[in-house]
Amino acid sequence: MVNAGIPNPTAKMALGQFSEAICLLLIPFFFRRLGYKKMILLGIAAWALRYLFFAYGDGQERSFLLLFGILLHGICYDFMFVVGQIYTDRIAGEKYKASAQGFITIAMYGVGMLIGFWVAGAVSDYLKTAYAAQFWEYLWFIPASISGFCLVLFALFFKEEKAVPDMKAS
Repeated sequence: MVNAGIPNPTAKMALGQFSEAICLLLIPFFFRRLGYKKMILLGIAAWALRYLFFAYGDGQERSFLLLFGILLHGICYDFMFVVGQIYTDRIAGEKYKASAQGFITIAMYGVGMLIGFWVAGAVSDYLKTAYAAQFWEYLWFIPASISGFCLVLFALFFKEEKAVPDMKAS
């Protein structure tokens, strides 16, 4: 937002948190109508769309795309991460819930972010030299493409599992 020359970028970025709060409140409503798989698919699709909005947005006549991308934050985060964690709780059962959540946290916020930041840095360095004029556009196309690929994989291979019953020792 700052690099695009958008006035008052902090206030506009706060729209993302507002969107997240609203989407958190709407999760129970959507659960009843969509279920886990469709909600997570919506979250992944929102990530891809968000990155495309950022790729095509600018500080002039297409600045509204940047705002739309920011507003998608709630759907992106809540419908993918929060719903994914709720689903994990449900299928792990009471006995393994904490371990499952710990594993997801390490995978996404530990190892996943470490690898993601390393790859993003390398990609960014390459794009700055090879495509300086289209740097931001190309930079956002990469996560948009990855999100689209993940959307297809998730749609094809994710099967909603029923909750694992607690096995109590007799």
